[in-house]
Amino acid sequence: MELEHRGGLIKKKLESRGAVRRGRRNRNTRYRKPRFLNRKRPEGWLPPSLEHRILTIQTWVKRLIKFCPVNEIWVERVKFDTQKMQNPEISGIQYQQGELAGYEVREYLLEKWGRECTYCGKQSVPLQIEHIHPRSLGGSDSALPTLRERVSNLCLACEKCNQRKGNKPIEDFLKKKPSLLQKIKSKAKQPLKDATAVNATRNKLVKVLQLIKVVVTGTGAQTKYNRTRLELPKQHWIDAACVGDIETLVLRTSQPLLVTCKGPGGRQKAALNKYGYPIRHNPLKPIKGACYWGHSQASKTRNR
Repeated sequence: MELEHRGGLIKKKLESRGAVRRGRRNRNTRYRKPRFLNRKRPEGWLPPSLEHRILTIQTWVKRLIKFCPVNEIWVERVKFDTQKMQNPEISGIQYQQGELAGYEVREYLLEKWGRECTYCGKQSVPLQIEHIHPRSLGGSDSALPTLRERVSNLCLACEKCNQRKGNKPIEDFLKKKPSLLQKIKSKAKQPLKDATAVNATRNKLVKVLQLIKVVVTGTGAQTKYNRTRLELPKQHWIDAACVGDIETLVLRTSQPLLVTCKGPGGRQKAALNKYGYPIRHNPLKPIKGACYWGHSQASKTRNR
């Protein structure tokens, strides 16, 4: 199965809630004062958007083991070295923080650019690492010596497109395709948030799953070796099946179970526009458990 998280939506809602709270503090309304000195995060704390990933995976593992005879859980415990991806020449004392994993830049680029040519979109062809900002225009003696080596300046291109582009600036190479130019520029500036999320959650995920079943960890290189040896296509759900020490693998389906996290729903009775005025009525969604009970009790108390 493939599980689609809702961490981005959680982050967006928390930012929106924080903006509303700041707005209430700035107005002359009755509201508590901001508190900063009495907040202490517990050990192992993760942001809600990342904690959601752990809890969702834990929930689905518990569901699946009810129907399948699971003896062990194999987890690909990968580590992304975000500092080295930003600057491959970093070494020694420059590593003030972070774990050194040495994850290959090429593997990250394959995931980032969808394993296809950035310029023509060809797939299943040999891809080469391409510098969006040409080396000849950067140079190691320039004011930004590592600009051409940063991951944000790297993409993937087939041999034909790589030869055609040569040392041309991307603005000249794609001057007849402004939409593609804008798409590449925006995607190249995307931060390494996915790699950071994996680094932040991988250890806690293993600890949580160990409370359910025996957990055995594998590496990304081992997964890729198994998939290549078995001549299987690159898919996330196939990678999950190739994790660990396996000899043979028989896929009995070509379409995995697709699961999208929707959340428990909200209790807001009126939807608001961007100015804060109600525009429609939202029916109350049934929420099981203590949340729904607490809402009912609070309503009865207010009515009294």
